[in-house]
Amino acid sequence: MKRVTTKSFASLASLVLAVVFLFSLKATAAANVTYDHRSLSIGGRRQLIISAAIHYPRSVPAMWPSLVQTAKEGGCNAIESYVFWNGHEPSPGKYYFGGRYDIVKFIKTVQQAGMHMILRIGPFVAAEWNYGGVPVWLHYVPGTVFRQDNEPWKHYMESFTTYIVNLLKKEKLFAPQGGPIILSQVENEYGYYERDYGEGGKRYAQWSASMAVSQNIGVPWMMCQQWDAPATVISTCNGFYCDEFTPNTADKPKIWTENWPGWFKTFGGRDPHRPAEDVAYAVARFFQKGGSVHNYYMYHGGTNFGRTSGGPFITTSYDYEAPIDEYGLPRLPKWGHLKNLHKAIMLSENMLISGEHRNFSLGPSLEADVYTSSSGSCAAFLSNSDDKNDKTAVFQNKTYHLPAWSVSILPDCKNEVFNSAKVTAKSSKVEMSPEDLKSSSGLKWQVFSEKPGIWGEADFVKNELVDHINTTKDTTDYLWYTTSVTVSANEEFLRKGTGPVLFIESKGHTLHVFINKEYLGTATGNGTHVPFKLKKSVPLKAGENNIDLLSMTVGLSNAGSFYEWVPAGLTSVSIKGLNNGTLNLTNSKWSYKLGVQGEHLGIFKPGNSGGVKWTVTAKPPKKQPLTWYKVIIDPPSGSEPVGLDMISMGKGMAWLNGEEIGRYWPRIARKNSPNDECVKECDYRGKFMPDKCNTGCGEPSQRWYHVPRSWFKPSGNELVIFEEKGGYPTKIKLSRRKVSEV
Repeated sequence: MKRVTTKSFASLASLVLAVVFLFSLKATAAANVTYDHRSLSIGGRRQLIISAAIHYPRSVPAMWPSLVQTAKEGGCNAIESYVFWNGHEPSPGKYYFGGRYDIVKFIKTVQQAGMHMILRIGPFVAAEWNYGGVPVWLHYVPGTVFRQDNEPWKHYMESFTTYIVNLLKKEKLFAPQGGPIILSQVENEYGYYERDYGEGGKRYAQWSASMAVSQNIGVPWMMCQQWDAPATVISTCNGFYCDEFTPNTADKPKIWTENWPGWFKTFGGRDPHRPAEDVAYAVARFFQKGGSVHNYYMYHGGTNFGRTSGGPFITTSYDYEAPIDEYGLPRLPKWGHLKNLHKAIMLSENMLISGEHRNFSLGPSLEADVYTSSSGSCAAFLSNSDDKNDKTAVFQNKTYHLPAWSVSILPDCKNEVFNSAKVTAKSSKVEMSPEDLKSSSGLKWQVFSEKPGIWGEADFVKNELVDHINTTKDTTDYLWYTTSVTVSANEEFLRKGTGPVLFIESKGHTLHVFINKEYLGTATGNGTHVPFKLKKSVPLKAGENNIDLLSMTVGLSNAGSFYEWVPAGLTSVSIKGLNNGTLNLTNSKWSYKLGVQGEHLGIFKPGNSGGVKWTVTAKPPKKQPLTWYKVIIDPPSGSEPVGLDMISMGKGMAWLNGEEIGRYWPRIARKNSPNDECVKECDYRGKFMPDKCNTGCGEPSQRWYHVPRSWFKPSGNELVIFEEKGGYPTKIKLSRRKVSEV
């Protein structure tokens, strides 16, 4: 063994430092980004882009480095994210870039990993995010119509876009400045809705593109699903398959901004499952047909912390069955299968973006796409689009077995290195390992129960039912509607012992009913039909009866034409079965209160009692509605990701050390129709749709709620729960997410 001297060690260290310095120069070197019909060109070099969508507010800063690194190890060379307007500008002109919204820190994390960044500034995002990412306050600026040739909208949209661009320019984050951002997006899927806005829609689309290009960021702009995109921006595709997509002009590259490897969930909905084989088939077909920029939406879905989920009814989990799961762990075999696909595609990168392309049939449902270079190199994609039958294909005098609905990649036109239907990557078993809540100082619960109805003074009184969203302006999920009725002692139902019937109609989203301060029941819409009706026998007594109705939103609409005008809240209330027939309460005297008391007093904040009287007990009450629970706990053992198991609870909100875990609601996933079946095994063959391979029927739509490890302190962690309906708090557990290879 050669002895290393101090001098030789110093020389070696200098060499290493020099290499690191040169690498950092390369990673941060200014690079102009241009494009033609084949691909992007970054710093004068054509590149294929395989991008991973990771939304910075749907995880936490402590997770960002590992998420980005896992995407890189999975064969991605770019990270994509929206910019979330309502998170950054919570009130007009007041900006926020802290915590999960530290966009500069996130982009620099991508840069430090040596990856590109695709930034979809929008600023409308959809994304199953509350109000589509637009601040709710903007709806109440007089004269504003979202996403139209409307002066208030355009003013605030341009102002925010410019603010973000200038912030990122100042940090030198665009590629010509040496930063990682190579591509940006203005607007989002507007082509679906443009015609609903008439000529104003067309003018707005053109204005959006012009406004974006005028920002002079030095990288191309794109507009996804914008079929009339002007020449100055790139039109792109979103969908489960984009192999047949063609840009709207011949000088633009083929870009797939959203490939959906799974789908989102709603409270009360089932688990949509998309097999790894079908995802791989779609990606391979896209590159087979000349695609050059591809982005997974989502590669890591993450969590809708707090009240950020949209929909309505989108779950707190935004796992999306993505290659990286909600907790930051690779989902196997999907992650590994796609990693192998990416490796195979990149073996042919130069030919795919520069070579001569030929396509020819190999038989029914069989075809070959061949790319050749001037030096004679050759790469081929062989596909079988038959969704039932495996087939044999002869290509260049060699026979290949092509499973149904599959693509084989031959980087040298001879040897198959990957087939989308042949999964060789490792699989895994995932389990949530439960632990009881523990505290080194002994587990003690603090309990505060609210009374149904108005607390303190009413905010206002009206002889009508008001719209929920216009009243709360989304400052809270909760709005109390309260009234009273006087029942005569002569009512016949009092003698018979059978109560009259309460009828309520609502435009959504959910309602808890209290009669004489007792919880009577809940009514709710769902993710496909938001309005609902309630019909329930009501136990009235002789004399005055209090009717307290707690209306709730579960995330505001996030997309659609004129979506900002979608209402919520009660539209009619009546009681049938009285001596005089029906008592219509719709235009009675209603008192209103925004929010619930504990929320208003901020008792979920660490160390804040809110001035209320908490009861300390080792045995907290169960099945008690409108109850706040607070308990000091230790972090769970180990280092695995953590979920809060809320299967024993009804519906409500949870916080840890003041951080918003989010809405919980272990609502059972039911079938919407007789044909709406769940499957035990999913056939990957054939075109995928969200309801093709449902699982989880009869199970809670969500049971575990992600609590990032970085939110825990070594001890003294304050867990706060607001329970609306009633549950069993002593059964709440923390669960560690354990993954083992199979």
